[in-house]
Amino acid sequence: MTINGKKFYLGVDVGSISTNVAVINEKREVIGSVYIRTDGKPINAVQKGIVIMRDKLGEDLPISGAGTTGSARQLTGIIIGADIVKNEITAHSLAALEIRPDVQTVLEIGGQDSKIIILRDGVAIDFAMNSVCAAGTGSFLDQQARRLKIPIEDFGDLALKSSNSVTIAGRCTVFAESDMIHKQQLGYPEKDIIRGLCDALVRNYLNNVGKGKVIRPPIMFQGGVAANKGIRRAFEQSLGHKVHVPEHYDVMGAIGAAILAQEEIQKHPRPSKFYGWDIPEMTFETTGFECADCPNVCEIVEIRKNSELVARWGSKCGKWDDLAVSHEPDVESKTLMEPMINQF
Repeated sequence: MTINGKKFYLGVDVGSISTNVAVINEKREVIGSVYIRTDGKPINAVQKGIVIMRDKLGEDLPISGAGTTGSARQLTGIIIGADIVKNEITAHSLAALEIRPDVQTVLEIGGQDSKIIILRDGVAIDFAMNSVCAAGTGSFLDQQARRLKIPIEDFGDLALKSSNSVTIAGRCTVFAESDMIHKQQLGYPEKDIIRGLCDALVRNYLNNVGKGKVIRPPIMFQGGVAANKGIRRAFEQSLGHKVHVPEHYDVMGAIGAAILAQEEIQKHPRPSKFYGWDIPEMTFETTGFECADCPNVCEIVEIRKNSELVARWGSKCGKWDDLAVSHEPDVESKTLMEPMINQF
């Protein structure tokens, strides 16, 4: 569908901390974006994000293609009627390449996960993600901000005011808090402690997520933490290169999902599966059961829309595949090759 000859594409990125929605036009210009908290309720967050986007746009734009990404991409794909479901590595890479085709490194830090993507000649050749520890993520800073009783929004500006970074043990959130308290008791100014926390996060990120990676410029910094000017400065000082923060740094995954949707529809022309802007008025329910027909004892997940069973997955043998959802549809991007990314 088009309006005045123009087509629009929707992308949704749902993670553990944030839910992001973006709408782009045919030229891949962002015409609307939404960043909200997931709050442990991905279905509600997606519906809320659609409502906010609908209100922002002021009209129910016809969507020619919809894509989802993020840790809840499968579920989100069912909720919105996605044309493509793809991993975050691909989505973030595409969004970064759209802004800077020559980008060679993408640093992405979210609320509870972080990743690094190495690109060469427009192709993602390597990537890494954080392990179970959250010391290199946004939640690390949030926790310390609460401890210091300072709004997280003020962290970056305060860090920039410091000319003396206090060394904080950032390998673990528990040790970091203990070390921070010790530095407070020694009388260090808050701005120096905050700068030390920023430096600790970057140090932990580079020593873990970025370990063994050849980080070359141009470097793109994405994710919610990219708003923190202190973190950006810490990266630039550690890497010795300028770090670029894109305008829509916080919704780059959603933008990448929208681009993937555009590529999918262009490659396989068809009407979009997108349910429409009345998704918030629909009811969705997730249920499940264990299949005891073999020793695998698979947990089968079922999704119902308005009481109708629309998706089912979790079967290892294929017994329940009549309504199965593919984990990663076989879709190639024009700009990315994914032989090693598909393992994600």
